[in-house]
Formats: sequence, C-alpha cells, structure tokens
Amino acid sequence: MSARAPGGMPVAILAAAVMALSTVSAVPAVAAPAVPAPAATPLPPDAETFGKSIKIASVRRHLERFQSIADAAGGIRAAATPGYDASADYVADRLRAAGYRVTMQEFKISFFQERTPPVLRRVSPTATTYEPGVQFRTMTYSGSGKVTAPVQGVDLTLPPSRTPSSTSGCEASDFAGFVRGHIALMQRGTCSFEVKAELAQAAGASAVIIFNEGQIGEGTADRRPLINGSLNASSVTIPALGADFATGAALAARGTTVSLSVDADSAPDRRTRNVIAESRHGDPDRVVMLGAHLDSVAAGPGINDNGSGSAAVLETALAAAPLRTRNRLRFAFWGAEELGLLGSKHYVAALPPAERAKIRLYLNFDMIASPNHVFGIYDGDSSDPDSESRPPAGSAQIEQLFEAYFKAIGQPYQDSEFTGRSDYGPFIAVGIPSGGLFTGAEGIKSPEEAAKFGGVAGTAYDKCYHQACDTIANIGDLALAVNTGAIAAAAFSYAYAGDLPGGDTAGSFGTGGPRTSAPRTGEPGTDGPRTSGPRIGAGRAGGDRIGEWWWGGRLPGGPRTGGGGLRDGHAHDHDTHAHAGVLG
Repeated sequence: MSARAPGGMPVAILAAAVMALSTVSAVPAVAAPAVPAPAATPLPPDAETFGKSIKIASVRRHLERFQSIADAAGGIRAAATPGYDASADYVADRLRAAGYRVTMQEFKISFFQERTPPVLRRVSPTATTYEPGVQFRTMTYSGSGKVTAPVQGVDLTLPPSRTPSSTSGCEASDFAGFVRGHIALMQRGTCSFEVKAELAQAAGASAVIIFNEGQIGEGTADRRPLINGSLNASSVTIPALGADFATGAALAARGTTVSLSVDADSAPDRRTRNVIAESRHGDPDRVVMLGAHLDSVAAGPGINDNGSGSAAVLETALAAAPLRTRNRLRFAFWGAEELGLLGSKHYVAALPPAERAKIRLYLNFDMIASPNHVFGIYDGDSSDPDSESRPPAGSAQIEQLFEAYFKAIGQPYQDSEFTGRSDYGPFIAVGIPSGGLFTGAEGIKSPEEAAKFGGVAGTAYDKCYHQACDTIANIGDLALAVNTGAIAAAAFSYAYAGDLPGGDTAGSFGTGGPRTSAPRTGEPGTDGPRTSGPRIGAGRAGGDRIGEWWWGGRLPGGPRTGGGGLRDGHAHDHDTHAHAGVLG
C-alpha cells in the first residue's frame, strides 16, 4: 500500500506532479525506470529532468506566433477566418514534427463576424453615445440593420430583486401590448438570450437590447457588468445588443428613443477545423485527453482567450512527445468555441460509443494567464454550496490532483464553478470525468481575492476580455508560468498512472462524489508537510525554467519570495462569459 498525501492522492503521483513542468527541447527519449515502482502508481521516468526542462520562453514563443498570425489577418483568429486557419496549421505542423498522429477534423459552423463596430446612441430625452465593448456589444448571430425607434421595456424588474429571478421576455405573454416597430428592452434571467430575442422578433420588435439583471455580487455572482451573449445561430434577423446593467437601466427611462446599428456577416454553412493529436505510445484503450480552444472572438486576437491555454497545452504536448507512457495521450485544439463550443460538441458527438469509452478523463484549459488573475480549479466535487453542477464521478480526483500541485508549490487556489460552459461541457454531458484551470474573465476581483492572490480589487480579472486589446501585452506571466506547470504536471502524472479517474478502478485516488464541506480555497502551507520525492532545482539567477522559478523562489515580474503565497485568478465559465447562448 502506498503512502498518501493530503487529499488522498498517492505520493508517487504527487511527487511526479510536483516535478512535471515539461518541454521537449532538452529532453531525449527516455527509457523505463531501472527500478520499477509499485504497479498501481508507476513513477514517471527521469521525472526531475523532465520537470526542470520546460521554459516559459517556449510558451511565450507560441503566443508571439499567434499574435503575428492575428496581425497578418486583420487582428483576429476567429473560427473560419484566415487567422484561425493559420493558427491551426501552425499547431498541426509543430505536432507532426514532434511525431504525433495529427487529424484535422472539419465541421460545419454558422459563421458570424462584425464588419464594422456597432453603434448605440440615446436620442432622447438626453442625447448620449454609448461605448462599444464597455457599455454594450453585439450579440453573436445578431441580425444586421440600422434602427431609430422608441425603447419599450418588457417585464422589467427595476430596481432588481435581491436574488436573480427575472423572467423578462421569456414568455409570449410578456409582449402583450408591445408596439410593433419599437426596440425591445429586456433583462437577463431565466431563459436564454435566443428565446428572448425570438419572442421579441415575433412580437414585431425592430431590435433587441438585453441588459444584465443588476444584482451586486462577487465574481460570476455579480450581475452588473456587460454581458456577452450569443443567439446560437437562431432565426433572429433583427439587430440584438447586450448591455451592462447601468446602461439598460438608463434606457428604461420613460420616453427614451435610441438609434442603433449592427453590420455583421453571418453565414450558416462555413467550415472550420479541430486539431487532434495523438501520441504513438501508451495503451490506446486508456486515453488521457487535454484540450484548449484555439479560436478568438471576432473582436480581437484572443491571446489570453485562449492563446494562453492553447500555448500551454501545445508546449506540454511537445514535451511529452518522446515519452514512452503507460497511457495514451491525446491533445485537442478546438475550433469555434467562441460560437458555442461547436468544435468540442462535434468531436464528442462523432465518437462511436466504444471510442468514447476509451477516454478516461478530459482536462480543459481556457484563459490561464489573466493579468489580474485568481488561481481557479474547476470544482469537480461540487463542494461549493452555491453550485448546482454534478460533474461525473472521477472529477473530484482530478480536482484533488491540481489542489495537491498548488499546495506543493505554495500557491493559494479556489474553486471555479464547474457549469459545463467551456469545452469540458460536452465531455461532462456523456459522463467523462473532467477538470481544469481558469484565471478569470470579465468578472470583478473581490477584496478577499485581492488579499489572497494579489492584484487589484474592484477590477476585472481580464480588462481586455473579448476586446481588441487582448494582445500579447495582456498576458500575466506569473499565471502563465504557474498554470503551465500545473498542466504539464497533470499530463505527466496521468500519462503514467495505473489508476485513472475514468478507469476500471475510478475513485482510487479518493472517494469521489460531492463533498459536504465548504468550498476549497487553499492557502499555502496549511495542509501538512510536502511529501518526499526527488528535489527540484535550486534555481539559478537568470534562468527562465518554470522549475527554477518555483523551486528557486524566482518569480516572473516579482521579487524573490522563497515560494510563499503569491498572486492571481478566477474562472471562464460562461454565465458571465455567456457567449454560448446560456441562460440569461
């Protein structure tokens, strides 16, 4: 029987996780260990060398390439555009050169891209021009057109109730007495943006504005910021805008007339691609899968969202290429996530049941380098009392592995709501254990989070979320370094694990299932001593290896600390992100 670290994870796996921080350039193909470890938890070969070899500079080079691709393609890397195609080719070429079997999986999408920025102006009673990307934005799959008309509120609750409860625009009866040709103003809540817009169009609305509901809260519970919605390729042909609460409340004033315009290109039958890479080693019936979406929104280059996740997963794959693993590694770079998780949905739906059963777990990495970050770990055990999600059995063990990693390097962390609104969603839906990391999107960092992770309270985790300023300058190096290490650690550990969360002996790392304890919000140094294992490098001045940063106490952009509690993060789940046409 192996000793166990806090949280129920075998020490051999934890030791591997602490060291697994990857890259291929300095690592030759390695043989099996000379002294075999216990069969249940085989220690990865030459773990110390592997863990110390990854360089954050290599991850940043991928980000720089994504930036240069966007610069040459009109500033974007959105699905079905030249910028996305060039990004997919770059990733595929690197993976093929490393020896992976690479598949370019094509699928059809309903394409959407704005040709010119949207306009929203209040004409009366007081003339006001609103700022796109700050106070309002076009909803994905909005129709095009120019409209000047009176605004008519639809079943609004102003001031808002203490808890989210709005049903504005969710029933046809809400539009009784609606004047044809008016602009329908609705509040977020209860039903999808698609339903609200379709009912408004059926009632004769000339355009739609949907604004946030208005409740004060922290993180995703704050229903005041600008919402970013999708109509999910619906039948809506009228202009549709999303707005923050303050803008919507102002437009609800009696006698308001606005002028607005949307100029967008929408095509129902464009094609784009997922990039799928599979190693040539390991048991093909025991697949460990990692993924990140490769596309940006149409508003900018998407270097944090989600060049950061893509670059870290790509560098992890390159690092793992020469390893003779016990389990089969598979890496996915999804297309059209920003249009509603379309690439991952297509992939999972196309898998025959026998192939689906081979995927023992899926790890998702979306926005891992937000500049005002938190360190969020997806809540695989539903320990957050406010969470309604029930991820598949085995997801708790994935969360525990990431928690053990953050404890081992002396970093705080917190639960990130596991709603299924990023590319792990389709995997959860078919019962595949899932997990991942997230550092925050447009949500606002609380004072408690700032005290715990550093950064600025009262400010968005990523002020450039879904905007043109999401460039290479928008990357938080600390978050990128820590999370890349965690990604490589998880991949390395599961590549050699005898027991997998989704395997025949699922739950062997812990008991699985929901916990009844409070949400996990780990502080460094509070969960007992670090388990033994090979010591990772002492850190050389001027080194840029992730292992040197964390084990030598040298932080990117920060002082020497010795490994104490540091900075950053929150989560890219799409209630605030709301680009997948989720419930309003």
